[in-house]
Amino acid sequence: MESPVVKRSIVIGGHKTSVSLEDAFWKGLKEIASNRDVTLSEMVSAIDTGRAQGNLSSTIRLFVLDHYRTMLGSVAGTRSHDVEMAAHSPSALRNSG
Repeated sequence: MESPVVKRSIVIGGHKTSVSLEDAFWKGLKEIASNRDVTLSEMVSAIDTGRAQGNLSSTIRLFVLDHYRTMLGSVAGTRSHDVEMAAHSPSALRNSG
């Protein structure tokens, strides 16, 4: 599946800039902003403020990746906990789902 790079203009701190991201990253970023009840510009501004180095597009990609990895880690952590509990009590896994 191809996800072409899309270049969009966005206002950060009152200044217009262009950011190039694959469509999947734009969608992920919008979803994160929506879930946090902030605008896309506010989200990108916060990401930009925390940037130590590198370009903004790369920093956004890493932010989105980290967000979803953290979400998956939370789910995986819950599952790991369920498996660990099941090792001690086989009925725990059946009752957790």
